[in-house]
Amino acid sequence: MLSEWFWWDRLWLPRPVMWADLQDSEGRVYARVFHLYITLPVAVLLLGLRALYERLIAVPIAEALGVKDKIRMTASHNPILEKYYKTHYKNPTQADIKGVCKKLGWSERQVDRLFTHTKQTFMIDSFVFVFPFCSWRFAFYLCSCFGGVLALYDKPWFYDLREVWAGFPKQSLLDSQYWYYIIEMSFYGSLLFSVAADVKRKDFKEQLVHHWATLTLLSFSWCANYIRIGTLVMLVHDTSDVLLESAKMFNYAGLETTCNSIFVVFALVFMVTRLIIFPFWLIHCTWVYPLDQFEPFFGYYFFNVMLVVLLLLHMFWASLILRMVKKFIFGKVSIHCSSYKITNKAVCAF
Repeated sequence: MLSEWFWWDRLWLPRPVMWADLQDSEGRVYARVFHLYITLPVAVLLLGLRALYERLIAVPIAEALGVKDKIRMTASHNPILEKYYKTHYKNPTQADIKGVCKKLGWSERQVDRLFTHTKQTFMIDSFVFVFPFCSWRFAFYLCSCFGGVLALYDKPWFYDLREVWAGFPKQSLLDSQYWYYIIEMSFYGSLLFSVAADVKRKDFKEQLVHHWATLTLLSFSWCANYIRIGTLVMLVHDTSDVLLESAKMFNYAGLETTCNSIFVVFALVFMVTRLIIFPFWLIHCTWVYPLDQFEPFFGYYFFNVMLVVLLLLHMFWASLILRMVKKFIFGKVSIHCSSYKITNKAVCAF
């Protein structure tokens, strides 16, 4: 009974289309839920591929760029203080310092000084840990971006967004769409699997919301046959991510000029793709054009609400980017990761 309610035709499909109308026939193949089952083993495969990539490719690149040549701030080994730092990601309050003083029997000045050195040591060590992950994301987004262009460049809806809804929902699933979706969803699934082991960033909660919203949006678009618009949304997102990850790689390597240049280009591409093309082209395409062919239904509203959630996250990240670009332009601070305070708020927050 629950299954019948969940898959009620009126929730997913516009009138008068029924699930019975979307059966594979006459050379047409439609997306099915069981097609998504393969994303789980592919996600695990990507985790293994990531481990091999980081060890065999990313680490040698990091060594070649001098990421391991950072000057380390030496700090006396203290298990209590190091445990405290690992479990508290923000700066300690006076009450926190007093609590540690009682455990160690030290003065506040000693604890504060040692905590500062420990913080700097962990911060520099994290560069070496995060660089391979950034390199992996860069490699994936680069391949995904090129793959998306190859999958879409010869499609009419890539140039005319009204073609997205031509014949909807009776649109046959293409091989290029299938693999584009499966690999993209598997990648975000692998990020969710590894989120507990990765470096915890300041926008940790926003990242979780982003991953879940992305997977939910892609899954729904797959089941409801919103695949054409789904591929366009993925391509728009991957474009700026390539520049972001490359900027962070040069950032951790200490190549400040290259990092700054790429970051400025990334900021421009991000604003154009996420705050102009995404809302005024893609969301407009999903919000306005479908009404020319069918009446609104639950799936129509749900899909658009999820797109708006992503847009709000884009606005949040755009505010961080603009703050950082403002400080960079006015010469108050460098984008380089040696400035931990700014890095923690912007570049490494992504």
